[in-house]
Amino acid sequence: MDKAKRPWLTRLNWYTILQLAGWMSVGMFFLALYSWTLHLKGVALTSAWTVVSGLLISHLWRRFFKQRGWHAPRLRWQMLALPALVLAPLQIISVTLGIKLLQHGKVDDFRWLPMALIFWSLIFLSWTGFYLMVKSIQRAARFEAETLRLEVVSKEAELRALQAQVNPHFFFNSLNSVRGLIYEDRDAAAQMIDQLASLMRYALQSGQADTVTLAAELEAVQAYLAIERIRFEERLRARLDIEAGTEQARVPPMALQTLVENAVKYGVESSTTGCDITISARRVAGGVRIEVANTGALRQFSNSTQVGLANARKRLTLTVGPAANLELAENGGWVRATLTLPAAA
Repeated sequence: MDKAKRPWLTRLNWYTILQLAGWMSVGMFFLALYSWTLHLKGVALTSAWTVVSGLLISHLWRRFFKQRGWHAPRLRWQMLALPALVLAPLQIISVTLGIKLLQHGKVDDFRWLPMALIFWSLIFLSWTGFYLMVKSIQRAARFEAETLRLEVVSKEAELRALQAQVNPHFFFNSLNSVRGLIYEDRDAAAQMIDQLASLMRYALQSGQADTVTLAAELEAVQAYLAIERIRFEERLRARLDIEAGTEQARVPPMALQTLVENAVKYGVESSTTGCDITISARRVAGGVRIEVANTGALRQFSNSTQVGLANARKRLTLTVGPAANLELAENGGWVRATLTLPAAA
């Protein structure tokens, strides 16, 4: 993953921040503990020596961690033993050396040694615990980022698969229309093929995007209706009622086309007298409502897979989000497919 795109938690150099802050706190502790002797020669410098020594030893301990590959979330006995048996004695030796060099004193009384060993063991055990905790947080942040990335990839793959299902489904129906007309009126069939070519171009171009404008989708719908008017003539009566300002609403490619196709298939085709189809778009509270309505009754067709509507709903959720929905209902002799989009769409 690109460093600039990594979560802020993993971009920050937490090791340097906590390393400096922690050892500066230790230094402040020693300055406060020996404040009454700070006027003596070398006491302040010895405190600084202690901080630098601890910082260096802990840094080497970190390198040892990395070389051993101990960053995996599993506690090992060495993580507890080495700070007490190795790091604490090394720090005591370093501090003793600092006292001799900076204070020119002799260390003859070692009664303080057990307490110092306990103190520095606790310091380095605490350092190890905090280090493991930060590494665990960073691993969790990276895991979350990778999970989100995989979710995006999965969403895109699912969306492309749904689009690949919708487009062949639509063109199969259109080619059936061409086939039905070609023996009756060759000129009309040629005109239909031209319109179909325009639709194919739109489908190929729009298939590269998650959403398109309602205006672009309406152009494709009008081309589709032109095809179907050649076939059904006066049996197909379509009307558009688009409120100004709604043309820039974003919809999944071919979503509106799918609704109009269903209205034609289950309205016009199933009626000997034809039917009326209205396509409207209105601004509503919090978004845009698009409705495709046809005269007739809502029926279940056993020979229909209803892939178009099912895919339209799935693509709507994937591209626009759960705030958008698609409803199909019958009311007053009209079958209405209502597409509701949030304002952000």
